[in-house]
Amino acid sequence: MSGTSATTQSAKMKKDESFLGKLGGTLARKKKAKEVSDLHEEGKNAINAPMLPTGTDIHPEDTLLEENAERIMLDPTSRESLKFKDLLKVLIDWINSELEEDRIIVKDLEEDCYDGQVLQKLFEKLSGRKLNVAEVTQSEIGQKQKLQTVLEAVNELLRPHGWTIEWNVDSIHSKNLVSIVYLLVALAMHFQAPIRLPEHVSVQVVVVKQKREGILQTALVTKELTSTTEYRDAFDTLLDHAPDKLNVVKTSLITFVNKHLNKLNLEVTELESQFADGVYLVLLMGLLEDYFVPLYNFFLTPESFEQKVHNVAFAFELMQDGGLKKPKARPEDVVNLNLKSTLRVLYNLFTNYKNSD
Repeated sequence: MSGTSATTQSAKMKKDESFLGKLGGTLARKKKAKEVSDLHEEGKNAINAPMLPTGTDIHPEDTLLEENAERIMLDPTSRESLKFKDLLKVLIDWINSELEEDRIIVKDLEEDCYDGQVLQKLFEKLSGRKLNVAEVTQSEIGQKQKLQTVLEAVNELLRPHGWTIEWNVDSIHSKNLVSIVYLLVALAMHFQAPIRLPEHVSVQVVVVKQKREGILQTALVTKELTSTTEYRDAFDTLLDHAPDKLNVVKTSLITFVNKHLNKLNLEVTELESQFADGVYLVLLMGLLEDYFVPLYNFFLTPESFEQKVHNVAFAFELMQDGGLKKPKARPEDVVNLNLKSTLRVLYNLFTNYKNSD
């Protein structure tokens, strides 16, 4: 190798070493900058951590907010509470009962209600009003457009009656369970659904708010989903303000039911207890509709609470088969000797069959 070549090679090696040195320095500076950034993030988290509720897992996507924007999430402890789970079950069972003819089955409120399809069908069934929306929408834009139409119709109906609107298109579409439950409870109560909602159900939600300089603020807020949910009607008024008139109503109902039960040599003297096992209720429906109810369809001598509930529920089915609306009372209320529930059921029969022989 010539001297000139050796000099050139040596210069090239020094240049390469210089380049690698600079590259190494750049990488080192970037690494150090990342460490500083990570340290800053850890410091920010350490500052914010005391405000986070214990056991609450804040996911990274929940913190990607614009300045002064906020996100609301259900606290995990509230999600697991028995009363809240009971409320979800009652709402799911109610929706499935209402939409049975549409062959719609809801299993999870978050996953099944967010796109507007179930809410559309439910509102149409309850209100008797057809909404002008596309039947099936797969795109996010289409789903939000459907939700917008449905929620506008819902809000237009509920707001004049004093309902606070605790939901919007974004909260429903982002599967905010608290917003979905608020909406369903409002619909159930407005349309006096034949269900008993658990009373005084509250949950805690985590409110995450983005402040200046990327600092997150979090807080726990209590949301009351149901208070006392028993509907007040004519029987409430009678019981509270006119017990003398209530006795007149009871006498009329006893006369009505005995007119038919006497055909089987049966007689009722006390409404509250004698219909509690459902037997007389089933037999009465057979007499009113003029058919024999096969004994294998119900328990003639029920022994357990479950058997009594079965009987009353079966009687309710016979009422619906006869063209009556589903009773507002629950079978469990009749079995538990709830006088108002029993009176509501019997008065409904009296109204529809008082002229029957």
